[in-house]
Amino acid sequence: MMPKVLIVDDDAGVLAFYQDYLQKRFTLDTSPAGTQAVELVRTQGPYAVVVADLNMPEMNGIELLEQCHRLAPDTVRIMLTGDADLPTAIEAINKGHIFQFLTKPCPPNMLAASLETAVKQYKLIVAERELLELTLSGTIKMLTEILSLVEASSFGLSQRIRDCVRVLAQALKMDQVWELEAAAMLCQIGYVTVPSSILQKLRHALTLQTNEKAVLERVPEIGAKLLGHIPRLETVAQMVLYQSKNFDGTGFPHDALGGEKIPLGARILRVVSELLRLESEGISRRVALEQMRAFPGRYDPVVLDAASASLVIDVSKIVKRHGKPIPLSELAVGHILAERIETIDALKIVGAGSKISPMLLEKLHNFNQLGTIKEPIYVEE
Repeated sequence: MMPKVLIVDDDAGVLAFYQDYLQKRFTLDTSPAGTQAVELVRTQGPYAVVVADLNMPEMNGIELLEQCHRLAPDTVRIMLTGDADLPTAIEAINKGHIFQFLTKPCPPNMLAASLETAVKQYKLIVAERELLELTLSGTIKMLTEILSLVEASSFGLSQRIRDCVRVLAQALKMDQVWELEAAAMLCQIGYVTVPSSILQKLRHALTLQTNEKAVLERVPEIGAKLLGHIPRLETVAQMVLYQSKNFDGTGFPHDALGGEKIPLGARILRVVSELLRLESEGISRRVALEQMRAFPGRYDPVVLDAASASLVIDVSKIVKRHGKPIPLSELAVGHILAERIETIDALKIVGAGSKISPMLLEKLHNFNQLGTIKEPIYVEE
């Protein structure tokens, strides 16, 4: 497939000439105006390259390329002008993030050569982004799999947090939802460093020593440090770090950050984590949210309002879902547990609501080699 190129110039003769000369080497679209070109980028893209004349009525080339950069950051941008000067070139480079600056009249063979170079640059940009995204996706998956193996209860909680924040993000009309979902799945990763003796005390509501409380308080910090060195997870790490921070600025970490200066993702995690904790104690979500409103300094009121509107379900409309009993041998990746999985001596391995991952399934089969898993397993129908 030929590379897709958009050329924008208010001179119809110039467009016709370039169309005739370049159409055999590129899939070429043309536009006589910047506003029309923006719409083409929005609806007909992605373009490998956009070439824009500087001096056009209504929207000049700099404004056009600036909008192209926002709409399609991977697209390579070239400026074409008949009266280049240093201030204009600087403005074009700074605002339009242009790849090349060509002067008119530009010989068609020179433009064609520039387009070929720009297309190569586009392919490099796309390949690098796709590689980074695949690497990032694989890293997140690996970390969540480790959590599912080492600390299965926390992994199950992470899945429920992820489901809730996904709904809240939509209610709050958030951008970059993938970062919030990643933070939800990884917000419990710090628990892999907590001694099992402390975790058992926590889950059985036993009294914790001062030093044990300090270990648990630092779980968000540990998680943030684990994530902070991974490229493109810096924002996720900040959400994880501030997930226990109160809206009034109190709580961990002990710094001056408060209110809307706390990352929105962290404020969402704070509300959702507490809501699910209260729900696990048998309190309905509606009542839990009412209880949370009694502590106005702890939670972002905007997030609480969104949670009340989007996470509280009318119990009269719930269709009860029954668990289907199956042997462990039939348990498969993707199954969602209707009841927790435990050993024959009542040691909890995986919590109800957890989704079975490949590594978690492997862990369960390893447990079963010792003949310690209680069967049948109950999964959602």
